[in-house]
Amino acid sequence: MILEQIYTGCLAQGAYYIESNGEAAIIDPLREVQPYLDKAEANGAKIKYVFETHFHADFVSGHKDLAAKSGASIVFGPTGMQMGFDAIIAEDNQIFELGDIKIKVMHTPGHTMESSCFLLINEEGKEEAIFTGDTLFIGDVGRPDLAQKVIADLTQDKLAAHLYDSLRNKIMPLADDIIVYPAHGAGSACGKKMSKETSDTLGNQKKTNYALQEMTKEEFIKEVITGLTPPPAYFPQNVMMNIQGYDSIDEVLNRGFNPLSPAAFEAAANETGAIVLDTRDAQVFAKGFVPNSVNIGIDGSFAVWVGTLVPDVKQEILIVADEGREEEIITRLARVGYDYCIGYLKGGFESWKADGREVDTIVSVSAEELSNIIDKEGAVNILDVRKASEHTSEHVLDSINAPLDYINDSMTKVDKNKTYYVHCAGGYRSMAFVSTLRARGYDNLIDIKGGFDSIKDSALFNVSEYVCPSTLL
Repeated sequence: MILEQIYTGCLAQGAYYIESNGEAAIIDPLREVQPYLDKAEANGAKIKYVFETHFHADFVSGHKDLAAKSGASIVFGPTGMQMGFDAIIAEDNQIFELGDIKIKVMHTPGHTMESSCFLLINEEGKEEAIFTGDTLFIGDVGRPDLAQKVIADLTQDKLAAHLYDSLRNKIMPLADDIIVYPAHGAGSACGKKMSKETSDTLGNQKKTNYALQEMTKEEFIKEVITGLTPPPAYFPQNVMMNIQGYDSIDEVLNRGFNPLSPAAFEAAANETGAIVLDTRDAQVFAKGFVPNSVNIGIDGSFAVWVGTLVPDVKQEILIVADEGREEEIITRLARVGYDYCIGYLKGGFESWKADGREVDTIVSVSAEELSNIIDKEGAVNILDVRKASEHTSEHVLDSINAPLDYINDSMTKVDKNKTYYVHCAGGYRSMAFVSTLRARGYDNLIDIKGGFDSIKDSALFNVSEYVCPSTLL
């Protein structure tokens, strides 16, 4: 038997490849499915099943394309949802044979109502591993408030109650030596206290996971819903794409991989409602960019921040990128359902500049330079765009918390006529914040290089005492 976790860091997402005696299954595949097809072909195996733990909210799964290209059957746990593609709707405890092993469906509602775990039974008949999706993470459990965005009468309290029962009646009775393989790790918005570890024994989780400790159902409900913040706007849109279907990834790539000259790029920006998305490094972007473009760097949690800052997955997008990375960017946009990239600037920003077109810049200062400014001019407005929990944990005294996560609310804290010095933790989010507001006419925002890390390291600012954050959301 072959069992491989295929982890994608930018989404904090784990897909799984399982193979036995020439038959393979993929659990929770990403949108780009060719790597799974290549792996099976290299091993001389045929993909028989595509198992989906639930209707994902934070990414568009590759189940539809993978089934079409491999001939595999898509399998969901019990659900009454009408889907836009053929799928097997399994019963609770139904067994699927894969070569010499078996995979058992365990319906575990709570994160969503259709959430199911898949229990792997090896060649000797031993229960070896469980693929828990968003039901059980390492150190956490799935947040119970996402399905209510799709089905209104499913309150987070109702879902949390289901989750309590699923964990205690279905998962916790299993043997301690079973390996837990979740769909996400730290960095995902699907939980609030996830570990950086991406697998563990169930026995260790019973000891260390707060949600598996002895408590009443009422105590559990309070614990899992405390600290939850509203999920990104793209989540329910991704859910519907995963239920109803979507354009082939090949079609999406063909549409987006469209090189445009500076003149054609500017015309497309003016004639459509497209957002100009600049994916270069934040400090490179600051030194020169296409006016009104927004910076979300590809070398970071790119897809997550696009999903957070661009509310409509059908939004048309024009890309400015480092040469050679255009296809990667289009693919990573498609992972979270942004299928309407309509082209990219051929030759990158340098071609725009060489063509003599208008260029904009953003001022970025170091912590030391900001300290000198304060010494000369007195107090300044410091805007902290980290999450509220990060700001509560530790911050520059008298700074204003305006989280990037909720930029439309946060921008109400900004006076267009005043100057603000903006920081996040390391400089990635602050440039996204400053560029987004600059595109909306806010011209007095100055970025702080290196963010709070550099501010703290400089020892030049008064910083609050550290408080351990209660949540990572």
